[in-house]
Amino acid sequence: METKQCGPIGRPRGFDTDQALERAMLVFWEHGYEGASLSCLTRAMGISTTSMYAAFGNKEELFRKALERYTEGPSAYLARALEESTALGVATAILAGTIRTTTRPSHPQGCLGVQSALTASESGREVRELLVAWRNDSHSSVRDRFRRSVDEGDLPPETDPGLLARCLTTFAFGLAVQAASGVCRDELQEAADAFLRTWPLS
Repeated sequence: METKQCGPIGRPRGFDTDQALERAMLVFWEHGYEGASLSCLTRAMGISTTSMYAAFGNKEELFRKALERYTEGPSAYLARALEESTALGVATAILAGTIRTTTRPSHPQGCLGVQSALTASESGREVRELLVAWRNDSHSSVRDRFRRSVDEGDLPPETDPGLLARCLTTFAFGLAVQAASGVCRDELQEAADAFLRTWPLS
């Protein structure tokens, strides 16, 4: 049963949780985990702190939900890229998706996962661990896909799938950092093209 609660800005409890989570995701994306204060989050979400806790839990739990939304939304290009028919196609799609997502004018620059990984205080320890796991999941998915490419003869037999995946994901995260610092899309694409010219071919 839906009840109404009064909060600092007097909003009713019955708000659009999907829209509120979308707005929270954008705040975390722009400011990182530690840079996103509760007041900034609740103001963007259009709800009171009381309503936020009731609907999403504490700030860390809200971040977990926002990261999941980011993974399934703006960062979904990774899952699509893994479906490409060749390893080079996978790499090309991952870098294109990274550049497109991190430089889109209508969204914050950079990557939510990378921005929030820069947390430094003890209070951000669990978030850092969450993001380490998030990045490791990406690496593992790419590694497994490249292992298949080796087995299928798409990559040279001496290729180390784990190392190649680490090189690619490290470069992709580096592109996101560059995007957050204001490097334009064309320059990032030039860097990606240079990286891809070194790709091992069978």
